[in-house]
Amino acid sequence: MRPQFTSPDAHSSSPAFSSSSSSSSSSDRRLNALVRHLDSSAMDPNNNSSISASPTSAHANSVFAHVVRAPEDPILGVTVAYNKDPSPAKLNLGVGAYRTEEGKPLVLNVVRKAEQLLVNDRSRVKEYLPIVGLADFNKLSAKLILGADSPPIQENRITTAQCLSGTGSLRVGGEFLAKHYHERTIYIPQPTWGNHTKVFTLAGLSVKSYQYYDPATRGLNFQGLLEDLRSAPAGAIVLLHACAHNPTGVDPTLEQWEQIRQLVRSRGLLPFFDSAYQGFASGSLDADAESVRRFAADGGECLIAQSYAKNMGLYGERVGALSIVCKTADVASKVESQLKLVIRPMYSNPPIHGASIVATILKDRDLFNEWTIELKAMADRIISMRHQLFESLRAKGTPGDWSHIIKQIGMFTFTGLNSEQVAFMTKEYHIYMTSDGRISMAGLSSRTIPHLTEAIHAAVTRVA
Repeated sequence: MRPQFTSPDAHSSSPAFSSSSSSSSSSDRRLNALVRHLDSSAMDPNNNSSISASPTSAHANSVFAHVVRAPEDPILGVTVAYNKDPSPAKLNLGVGAYRTEEGKPLVLNVVRKAEQLLVNDRSRVKEYLPIVGLADFNKLSAKLILGADSPPIQENRITTAQCLSGTGSLRVGGEFLAKHYHERTIYIPQPTWGNHTKVFTLAGLSVKSYQYYDPATRGLNFQGLLEDLRSAPAGAIVLLHACAHNPTGVDPTLEQWEQIRQLVRSRGLLPFFDSAYQGFASGSLDADAESVRRFAADGGECLIAQSYAKNMGLYGERVGALSIVCKTADVASKVESQLKLVIRPMYSNPPIHGASIVATILKDRDLFNEWTIELKAMADRIISMRHQLFESLRAKGTPGDWSHIIKQIGMFTFTGLNSEQVAFMTKEYHIYMTSDGRISMAGLSSRTIPHLTEAIHAAVTRVA
């Protein structure tokens, strides 16, 4: 039996609530006696019961002492450096998040409405979701990216799993492919989002690249792209940015997309779309999904990672979806069963709140319409920033052709500035961006464009 410990006064006949002075005095005596006992024990070298320092105490070497400090993430580290800068003129163009004209984060009105509806619904509970997430969210997400009349949806040969935003969707998809697909090589565009290589490598895939960006034209190296995909081994996985390519802002035309589709299918390559900006690039949900829909409608198979971080402003809610288009409904069902085995030991199941916001908006006609209006307003402001920056540089007489700023699309612009020029702008003008010259157009405003123009002009004219 477990020993029972009682205080000396536990069985006294004193009333339950004795005087505070008597209780305090008794406690003080016991505490003083305990301290004297511990002090004498600690000073006695022959006392084997004395307390010794453990190997992991504050005064011993840590078992993790060999761990090397990791470098800051090249993208998130920009914000870390920005936050440390006391200058009132500082400008953060590294963060991939929308800002208002006043430079503030934006919570969409339609998101607030949806959240209020959820809060007011007393029937809602906080139970675990299924492994693949909220059913309504999954169905509505597939319809959003593919269109309600999409053959894979009509024929029930698509499976969708709610994941942790776009990053989680890519990781789950990558691990599924590493376990169940015969070709473990994935080709990603050069350049691409900095996290792609890490995500797919840790998922168990071998990462190679294909030509994409042409520094000379600051546009698409289309012939290089086709050449590399032609030489890729049959069955290789190809990562494609659905729209608003990150970091370049350079997208293929619809005619070029058709050539890419034909090449991918003829070579037996497996397309994996990263759709992080649907509706956020052009302002049109349908136009920004056209590349994906062409592939999904041709009867072939593909994977699609979706994120609601940008187009609904749900950055911190981590809401995304992975859809896999299969040849038959039976195959889709089997694929879903294996996705569950990937997800379960990774994070068990996804969170409920963000997905509920998305589902509430997508299934209500009025809320959906309101969302499309707010979404287009964000896209239009970014497009406006592109034109204002281009006109400002032209008016300043800054050397070079800056028309790529208005030809590129989406949140980011690949300015063409080199790392030395970027470092110069940070040091002299307190403007923060990634070292490859990528700037977030969503971080600009009419107020800050003159400051950026001055910095770019100085960098181009003073730094090689």
